[in-house]
Amino acid sequence: MTQHDQHTRNGLNLDQMAQTVEALKNDPALARFQFRARNQWIDGGENRSSIRDFYGAGAEDTSRTEPFVFTNGEPPVLLGANEGANPVEYLLHALAGCVTTTTVLHAAARGIRIHRLSTELTGDIDLQGFLALDDSVPVGYESIRIRMDIEADATDEEIDRLLAFAREHSPVCSTVCKPVPVTLERVARDASQTAEGNEAVA
Repeated sequence: MTQHDQHTRNGLNLDQMAQTVEALKNDPALARFQFRARNQWIDGGENRSSIRDFYGAGAEDTSRTEPFVFTNGEPPVLLGANEGANPVEYLLHALAGCVTTTTVLHAAARGIRIHRLSTELTGDIDLQGFLALDDSVPVGYESIRIRMDIEADATDEEIDRLLAFAREHSPVCSTVCKPVPVTLERVARDASQTAEGNEAVA
């Protein structure tokens, strides 16, 4: 085992991980993060989200010079032109990424080296809820299944415990399984802004 291997596991720096955990134990306020996204409607079912700044570890982050941009679209059967994956597909992407990252992180903390990890997600949804055709039908996903193929230096029992732990400690999985309050409010516009907007359209 090389010196590099002694200080990294699953691509993560073990020294930095230990320092981060110790810092959070000493000052829990550093664990408070706020992530943000901005979205602009383009046309039809197409819109774009940009993500750059966030608050964390007691300060505004300045590490990103350019935003990440994600295009949301719809397939033709849902009145789109495949401008991008649709929002419920992005939710599967976010869920897969978060469960994977959580698994890798806690495996490293437990001394488990992962050699290979892949996931396949399937979500079932009935659009009658979204289209308000049947109030008894859930508006969102009715169920989501994650199938993980993992090869690691651990017993089957250790991996099963790791995956159960990852499911409970993945922020996105927790948000999906135990929904958080979401508010939707309109941005107030004064009369002068409305008049300028009407002139621009004309």
